[in-house]
Amino acid sequence: MRRRVLPLLCLPVLALAACGDDDSGDSAAQQKAADTGAERASGGCPDVKQPAPREDGGQSKPAEDLDPNGRYVLTLDTSCGSIEIRIDQKTAPKTAASVVALARNGFYDKTIFHRIVPGFVIQGGDPTASGTGGPGYSVRDQPPADTQYVKGVVAMAKTEQEPPGTSGSQFYIVTGPDAGLPPDYAVLGKVVKGQDVVDEIGQLGDPASGGAGTPTKAVVIEKATVSGG
Repeated sequence: MRRRVLPLLCLPVLALAACGDDDSGDSAAQQKAADTGAERASGGCPDVKQPAPREDGGQSKPAEDLDPNGRYVLTLDTSCGSIEIRIDQKTAPKTAASVVALARNGFYDKTIFHRIVPGFVIQGGDPTASGTGGPGYSVRDQPPADTQYVKGVVAMAKTEQEPPGTSGSQFYIVTGPDAGLPPDYAVLGKVVKGQDVVDEIGQLGDPASGGAGTPTKAVVIEKATVSGG
């Protein structure tokens, strides 16, 4: 089943952003800014060959949580640059332990961001590159009721049928100011370095594909590593 992050409130926000007064000067300026952003993204993300899809599953659920007093950083070395994510093992202990174990086992290496919705999220973590893959198990951390999915927050994707807080291996990074999502998605952590890389990747989604977020070029996670403990 496809693990998706539903746009919900994001789409109306994007629609409103596209509306406005009939001012040709403003429109030209906005278009120039958009073109400049697209050029910057293209320059920071070179054309690379997409890795061959792998089979999913085969992973074992961690038996222990991470040290609650430790400091863990997940680094994603991508074809567009490096992204560092501070793991929040206190809010989502099972999710944190799972993702750290998967990263240390090389599960995320040579995978892609298979879903890129500009102004919303970039999503990865599926070795099959189809949006349906996972590690062969799931964990669950119910998010706090006041959870907000704002820019830079990293959370876990799930199917509509799965209970709130369920996660496998697929994660997403919020690229818009506020994704407007309900507190249904376990929070892995927050980007602490490389937000510019996230922003560049976030522009590489085909607007015509809508919520499907079809990438316009391959963005590869070459290697995922974890430091700290």
